[in-house]
Amino acid sequence: MNIVELFCATCLRWFHESCISYQLGKLVPFMMNYVFLCKNCSPTGLESFKKNQAQFTQMCITTIANLMQNSTKEGTSRQYFSRDREIVPYIDSHWEYLTTMPRRVTQSWHSTIQKTLMKEKGLIFVCQEPVPETMTSDCMFGLLSLELINIRPNYEAMVRAGHLKQTDTTGGNTGIRGRGYKRRVPEQFGGNQRKTRNDLGTPKLPAHGYPLDHPFNKDGYRYILAEPDPHAPFRQEFDESSDWAGKPIPGWLYRKLNPSQVLLTLHDRAPQIKVTEDRMAATGEKGYCTIRATHYVNRGIWYWECTIEEMPELAATRIGFAQAYGNLQAPLGYDKFGYSWRSRKGTVFHESIGKHFSQGYGEGDTLGILIELPDIPSGNYIPPTYKDKPLVKFKSHLYYEDRDEVQEELRKLKPLKGAKIDFYKNGVHQGTGFQDIYAGNYFPALSLYKNVTVSVNFGPNFKFAPKDVAFRGMHERAEESIAEQAMADMLYLTENEGRLRLDNFGV
Repeated sequence: MNIVELFCATCLRWFHESCISYQLGKLVPFMMNYVFLCKNCSPTGLESFKKNQAQFTQMCITTIANLMQNSTKEGTSRQYFSRDREIVPYIDSHWEYLTTMPRRVTQSWHSTIQKTLMKEKGLIFVCQEPVPETMTSDCMFGLLSLELINIRPNYEAMVRAGHLKQTDTTGGNTGIRGRGYKRRVPEQFGGNQRKTRNDLGTPKLPAHGYPLDHPFNKDGYRYILAEPDPHAPFRQEFDESSDWAGKPIPGWLYRKLNPSQVLLTLHDRAPQIKVTEDRMAATGEKGYCTIRATHYVNRGIWYWECTIEEMPELAATRIGFAQAYGNLQAPLGYDKFGYSWRSRKGTVFHESIGKHFSQGYGEGDTLGILIELPDIPSGNYIPPTYKDKPLVKFKSHLYYEDRDEVQEELRKLKPLKGAKIDFYKNGVHQGTGFQDIYAGNYFPALSLYKNVTVSVNFGPNFKFAPKDVAFRGMHERAEESIAEQAMADMLYLTENEGRLRLDNFGV
């Protein structure tokens, strides 16, 4: 021991301070006045920590335990300590570490310590009366139980007393609603303290990593799921402040949530497309509509596959790649942002212009799509950071809201010499469908007509991997994009160092 360890309210396991990424602030070992959730139990996937105002009994227990531990370290192993010469001075020098209560101006709390120690005598503390032969009249106090490992927050008592909701220890939803998210003053920990990230009521994400109820990218706006950024400046001060009640949250305190694997996206699709629970297959309905994958590529050679699982009569599909601004309520290849290969007659489409390419494909066929994007020597491949965008709340989750800039993106489109898209059918190379395509960020995409069902395979185990070219599977983009996004966020925080402050936000 002799180092700070925190006790998780859900899994009831101990965690060393050095193993926790959250900025904890001033702490000492053997504290009892906090609520902590580890990253495995927290609904955000990040540690959640809240230090509460300590009772004087808790402060005395923590103080004596630390004095015992320090004496053991010095080789004396003492169990009793002077109230005036050791206990009170320790509390005085570690006040901000022990409690969130403002430091007392007068010394009247010294007598409160004496009353606390005597009141709990025989229950929590033991007292060693002064020996007449000695020159001191000071009582010596110790702990009744010497099992220091049992000094931890009593979460059950917090729940029974109403200071902690049962859902706060299980990652449940506390029921805060509304689209435009603003700060609320908490209730369960007292009116002058704010809720931590876990207390804000963010429910745990499903296994596939995205909320079931979510806003769609439409009407000129895009929505990017956000998560708390533990490395943002003033993150802890924000968590512990109640001054932000009713105010918007600064976007730089959060970051884009990057999926840990490449899947079909839930929000960047036409709403009428049905996606399976594992997000590896989709079914269409009525007219042509489009769905994209979660990750894009902008340089290198990349490959993915899809299989036509069901294709009823008159149904059809188009497969290929699309940029972010490709129209979702239209077939892939309808505009300048998409390139597709159609099942009927094997036609390839771009800008609504169809060209004969190969024979068609149908139910049971496995199709491979390979894109080659040469490096641009002066190209900037760092993704955008969204920390300067506003946050909105939808169904208990926070999202960055970004406006579509379609016309601006259209003006930026330039052909990239050597860039191309090749297609494969059941392992047989069908040829190059598009040559010198526009430079940009390309997502794997599907367009579905009527109730056709298509499953996707982003790797690493492809059914018909191309043997005539060295490529990377789309699955590799997941980890790579996390590193790229972290770099973009770090650059933003570095470039704005000193300007990102809570006291001037919105001014």
